[in-house]
Amino acid sequence: MRADHASFACGAALGFLGDLATGDPRRGHPVAAFGRAAAAAERRLWRDHRGYGALHAALCAGGAAAGAALLTRAVRGLDGRRGAEVALTAAATWAVLGGTSLGREARAVGGALAAGDLEVARERLPHLCGRDPQALDGPQIARAVVESVAENTSDAVVGALVWGAVGGVPGLIGFRAVNTLDAMVGHKSPRYRRFGWAAARLDDVAGWPGARLTAALATLSGPDPRGAWRAWRRDGRRHPSPNAGPVEASFAGALGVRLGGTLAYGGRAEHRPVLNSGGRPVESADIERAIRLSRRVGVLALGVSVAARPVLRALTGRPRALGRGGG
Repeated sequence: MRADHASFACGAALGFLGDLATGDPRRGHPVAAFGRAAAAAERRLWRDHRGYGALHAALCAGGAAAGAALLTRAVRGLDGRRGAEVALTAAATWAVLGGTSLGREARAVGGALAAGDLEVARERLPHLCGRDPQALDGPQIARAVVESVAENTSDAVVGALVWGAVGGVPGLIGFRAVNTLDAMVGHKSPRYRRFGWAAARLDDVAGWPGARLTAALATLSGPDPRGAWRAWRRDGRRHPSPNAGPVEASFAGALGVRLGGTLAYGGRAEHRPVLNSGGRPVESADIERAIRLSRRVGVLALGVSVAARPVLRALTGRPRALGRGGG
């Protein structure tokens, strides 16, 4: 294994283990700092116009990736740079992954539902998704949690690892910046319908490979591979999101449950197609099953990303262009 690939493999594995051990800190998280900077830029740039939104996305996401690239270049100039590269990759991987915190929040809602405490479940749900919890009963909350676990397995774990394999630390940081911007301004509210258009489309493009890998790994590692494949093939394209559809459909088929249907966001109802219509309604116990499936998918995605990195680097010509080093 080339030294640069070994550095990425060791750093990514250490960062993944760091996320497993600690999850996201409650204060001082780098992603939160990026969110504050993006919000400050939005206050200066906001106009009800796609062009200003595109400028905002380019400055925030491009600035984050460029800063990571400069830091990577600086690390390569240090004595003992291999150890520094491993440490930088580990820190970046830990910062962008959110699998452990995702499982922690999902379990909190699942525990409240299992205890029959619907009010606590409603209080905890906004930590996972933007739906109106007061409009949901217990089974609907359980369904929302499973859908959120599925979608965020791609957004908060697999997608980041895929772009890390492609672009090293800048790929990791750039993907998380794009995904964070989409969560901030990419929704179809009156304020962001035009301003957030660029962030939403950029997130669709960046999330495409990770979503397909997530669906494939959920199909292969889930309790019902045939059911997952059938649901993915039949229902994945019916979802309004090009990336959430394959992921949620494969999770639904793997777990044997039915996802989709009517949702409530900010007082408005949204009717989505049913995914895996032959499945049963989601129960609170399915939340833990979804978390376990998400964890298996994350581990497999780490292995795939590490194994694929030499091929991806060769295809993009990065080792030759960079000479001796590689992120």
